[in-house]
Amino acid sequence: MEKIKLAVVGVGNCASSLIQGIEYYKGKNPEEAIGLMNWEIGGYKPSDIEVVAAFDIDKRKVGLEVSEAIFAPPNCTIVFCDSLPKTGVKVSMGKVLDGFSEHMKNYDEPYTFVLSDVPEPSKEDVVKILKESGTTILINYLPVGSEEATCFYAECAVDAGVAFINCIPVFIASNPLWAEKFKQKNIPIIGDDIKAQVGATITHRTLTDLFKKRGVKIERTYQINTGGNTDFMNMLNRSRLSSKKESKTEAVQSVMGERLDDENIHIGPSDYVPWQKDNKVAFIRMEGKLFGDVPMNLELRLSVEDSPNSAGVSIDAIRCCQLALNNQKGGILYSPSAYFMKHPPQQFTDDEAYRMTNEFIAGQRQE
Repeated sequence: MEKIKLAVVGVGNCASSLIQGIEYYKGKNPEEAIGLMNWEIGGYKPSDIEVVAAFDIDKRKVGLEVSEAIFAPPNCTIVFCDSLPKTGVKVSMGKVLDGFSEHMKNYDEPYTFVLSDVPEPSKEDVVKILKESGTTILINYLPVGSEEATCFYAECAVDAGVAFINCIPVFIASNPLWAEKFKQKNIPIIGDDIKAQVGATITHRTLTDLFKKRGVKIERTYQINTGGNTDFMNMLNRSRLSSKKESKTEAVQSVMGERLDDENIHIGPSDYVPWQKDNKVAFIRMEGKLFGDVPMNLELRLSVEDSPNSAGVSIDAIRCCQLALNNQKGGILYSPSAYFMKHPPQQFTDDEAYRMTNEFIAGQRQE
């Protein structure tokens, strides 16, 4: 089987964890493969993914080998595989647009943003790189709030004829206009806004579903998140947060038996704590009533390394996308989107999405 040819937009912490993981699982057998939801999808193992192109706009990454750039500042995620082979693939200058927040220039090294002075590419330049590298899938890891930049790369994917996985809360797959563009070209798309393997949103959804099944009426809830990576620094600019809050809130509301009024649900990033680095801490509180209208509440604290937590999901999304390409299935991949993403075009419970995705992988489900 040929390798899955992947291009990455945004060589940050999430890309670092993904690329480390591709190498980390190489040579392992299924019994040793801790942390994967699926060891094999459509005959593809994690090591069958090959990064053939990458784009970033930070001066400390542009021009570097991808294997080196993923460890460059301001990346701060945990290093669990530091023996990456050189492949000759270098990070290309990306399109700036709204791909970073101006306030990030005001922090001290290594946390500040350093814009590269390499000239920005045109859409034609990016499409050319995608085609010449043999890219089959483009994965988007831009910062939250990068609306214009995400649309730029989605358009590049359409023009280059490559599949698109949108890991951030800019609504591409869940926007009918964009979905139609991919459908017309018969190009697969998975989106939007990746769920972590065991993160705040999937945990919150699971508890919400549990309350519903056990007859507990939820009256109010919150989810507050803190972290110290550049994603949390970026989200200090509240103007970039609207789609993120919508994505996370809808992910929980969609599994409620009865939707909560806006004033009774708060879900979203809260603050940037530099010393936490890539560690994300989530606080969840749920208040409700059980038998006899007797009140109850639940409080939970979750601490995870943020970027590896999403990489485990991305590695499955990539292989599902390649499976669709192999079977010439284009347009929205509804089942993988519902299982892997917070804001898919169509929401399902996690149990339903899990079953549907397994049927998709087994070739028993038409999207």
